[in-house]
Amino acid sequence: MMNFLEFALVWCVARGLGRLPRGVARWLGAGLGGLVYALLGRLRRTGTRNLACSFPEMPLAERERILRGVYRGLGWQLAEFCRMERYTAANTLGWMRYEGLEHFLEAEARGQGVLIVTGHLGAWELSSFYHSLMGHPMGMVIRRLDNERLDRFVNRIRCLHGNRVMHKDDFARGLLTAMRAGQTVGILMDTNMTPPQGVFVDFFGRAACTASGLARVALKTGAAVVPGFMVWEAAEGRYVLHFGEPIEPVVTGDHEGDIVAFTQQCTGVIESWVRRYPEQWLWIHRRWKTRPDGTRDEGTRELEQV
Repeated sequence: MMNFLEFALVWCVARGLGRLPRGVARWLGAGLGGLVYALLGRLRRTGTRNLACSFPEMPLAERERILRGVYRGLGWQLAEFCRMERYTAANTLGWMRYEGLEHFLEAEARGQGVLIVTGHLGAWELSSFYHSLMGHPMGMVIRRLDNERLDRFVNRIRCLHGNRVMHKDDFARGLLTAMRAGQTVGILMDTNMTPPQGVFVDFFGRAACTASGLARVALKTGAAVVPGFMVWEAAEGRYVLHFGEPIEPVVTGDHEGDIVAFTQQCTGVIESWVRRYPEQWLWIHRRWKTRPDGTRDEGTRELEQV
């Protein structure tokens, strides 16, 4: 019954926002984000701690501005997701575009598959949808939602234009198959992991347990690895899907060492994008939750009383 009620609530919100003009839906989404910011103190405190540890010299007022921007962006993304079924290549022309598409196309032309390094930055749900809308369907590595009805509902929208989902709990074989077939798969590589699925690399000056699957598959198959992020460009008033130059691994022959080093390379690219658009990254996620054996997150301990 709880799962049904949860699904019914989401369905009503999605259908309601989906029928509104885009500007109105985004305004309401931003308002909902502001309400969540005010009401859910635990998430707000997590964001506050993460920002303080990552930008210790930044004034408190600036960190608060960034955190409020995170919630506004999440509200906007909710509105866009609810309206996705109405989007076409024609009616999105004025407010979505590519930057660096040639990097993706060149990587795709290599024929060994493309792994897109991305994260919870900007409008990550919109990025894969837009890419498929423009004729480039791709796979997405995601976590199953606990509510099966809700999982089917969300994935149906994600896959309207040929995208396919690959669940984290059984994706390894599918990822290798996709690369050998020359396909494209996007991986959100900025979430907290636990060993052995994750390895510790530096992220904003702190050890962060990070998924190593992308590095393992890339080194095994020779797949191209391309960073891709869809961010809100305020000066243009539109979303821009940026593709960067391929990330080339440095192979030394030390298998496990090469995996950690390439995972660090990819994480460094993600960090550079987060630094460019700090108000668009998901600071409320407990990114540094898993700690190396026998240590504590010193920055978090110092802020436990904040």
